[in-house]
Amino acid sequence: NGKPPPMDETHEYYQPQPAPLTESLADCQRRAVQCWEDSIAKALFDEEDLPIPADDRTIMVVAHANTIRALMAHFDHVEESQVPKLFVPNSVPIVYNFDRQTRMPVEEKLDAQAGGSHARWVLSAENHHKIREAIQGGGMLTRALFDAMDTKRDGQLCRAELENGIQELLKDEHARQISKDCIVVDVAKKCAFEMAPDEFISFGEFERRTKLAYQEMTTLDMEYDWP
Repeated sequence: NGKPPPMDETHEYYQPQPAPLTESLADCQRRAVQCWEDSIAKALFDEEDLPIPADDRTIMVVAHANTIRALMAHFDHVEESQVPKLFVPNSVPIVYNFDRQTRMPVEEKLDAQAGGSHARWVLSAENHHKIREAIQGGGMLTRALFDAMDTKRDGQLCRAELENGIQELLKDEHARQISKDCIVVDVAKKCAFEMAPDEFISFGEFERRTKLAYQEMTTLDMEYDWP
């Protein structure tokens, strides 16, 4: 609940009331949640006579990382001490699906650094290089990678699906340029290389292997002085 010193009129970001002169992360969360309850949730669940029925509506929230972090903490019931650990990657869509009656997220919780989360990250060739650091914790990113490659939607991956998924991630020139420096692609390649041609693995096994692959690869990076 610590706060920086309050701004005065000489500060470059000063704004008159009702803008706050200073606030803690907890203050930011309260404001973000109030906006969710007063505006966003009403548009998502309550408003009538809109072109899209309430059951089919999608609302996109574009905001600073602390605002997104505050909403995630609210949706996932994250303890206050764990809120700073919530990882919010830049330019990577985070999806929550809600039950209209309960107004609560419907997906099961996945492991995350700050505890369980209902969030799902949307992984694509355009954004996968921005979330390389998140693979080490498994959970949401590992699930996003698994779901993106599970084209049969049967809850398991074979070697061919992994290889096809890697090619999909590298489908454009920009992605190919950054692939050498992308731990996400490297981890997927290592998992595919070590799989038997006729082998199928579940999400739990995929998560175990990606964590192990990440640990092995980062250990090599630390032990070897790359030119």
